[in-house]
Amino acid sequence: MSRLILFNKPYGVLSQFTDRSTDGARATLSDYIDLPGVYPAGRLDRDSEGLLLLTDDGRLQAKIADPRFKMAKTYLVQVEGDADAGQLEALRRGVALKDGMTRPALAERIDPPALWERDPPVRFRKTVPDCWISLTIREGRNRQVRRMTAAVGLPTLRLVRWSIGDWTLEQLEPGSWRDAPPPSAPASRRR
Repeated sequence: MSRLILFNKPYGVLSQFTDRSTDGARATLSDYIDLPGVYPAGRLDRDSEGLLLLTDDGRLQAKIADPRFKMAKTYLVQVEGDADAGQLEALRRGVALKDGMTRPALAERIDPPALWERDPPVRFRKTVPDCWISLTIREGRNRQVRRMTAAVGLPTLRLVRWSIGDWTLEQLEPGSWRDAPPPSAPASRRR
């Protein structure tokens, strides 16, 4: 039976078990998870927070991480600026980035979510408004959400991946993890 781990990755933690930098001083998954044989299914940038899935099953890892399976990933994004209908519609249609058009996304403005405090906190400026959006994508280019919001004039201040497929961060504090049942295999077809 394969193992699936849900981990709430804190800000500043690498999505790998070792730090290959010259000083090796950055926080990694090994600072939080001491389980042999599990590996991240996809990645989350060091300056992003939230749900990271780990598994010991190579097929499951590929299904979660590979964009061809189009698994939905939902992000709660604090952006600089006051997101308007035109900017949200641009995200919904797809955004032109240097590496091509993104697929259409689900995008909506949301109330500030009840999240944990980030360390370090997001810089607050009295003269610059900010707001939160929920953005669901089905691909996973490098720093895609940050590049999408910037392309529509809403630079990202804080980025929290809330869900991947049906798995969510609910009741999972930053730096903690729990086992989750892997997805059930589809029933075989009868002939």
